[in-house]
Amino acid sequence: MVESTPPDGTPPDGTPPERTPPERHIFPRAVRFGDIDSQGHVNNVRFLDYLEDARFGMLSLDPYVAGDEPFKGLVVTRHEIDYRRPLGFRAQPVRVETWVTEIRAVRFTLQYEIRDDEGLYVTAKSVMAAFDVERAAPRRLTENELTILKRYAAE
Repeated sequence: MVESTPPDGTPPDGTPPERTPPERHIFPRAVRFGDIDSQGHVNNVRFLDYLEDARFGMLSLDPYVAGDEPFKGLVVTRHEIDYRRPLGFRAQPVRVETWVTEIRAVRFTLQYEIRDDEGLYVTAKSVMAAFDVERAAPRRLTENELTILKRYAAE
């Protein structure tokens, strides 16, 4: 007797199918002297700059499709940041690893880790929404934008 897999991909024994881990965008970010506060570590608000730099690097990698400037008018609707340990001034950059955890019609969620070979400094999440600047209203993500996002999403 041959068991078949249901259309949703669930094996016959009921265990959920394994998901392929997402590709992570790696952005090396220098720790700048101006990032350091009076306590000798990167100030908490400066980590938002690290996330923005990494996000811009990830979303601007792919070339524009004629007539479609991807992610024009993108807005942040939410940030969550967990500080794992202090990050002091150093010569070597840290890695900001970014991937997509959710894609919807108008918004998507990015997950980040700021780390080096010795450990994890920050985990964070940003919810981003596509925005029509001329109409000052939300808009749907374009096919080109969805293609770029899916590159970094778990399958």
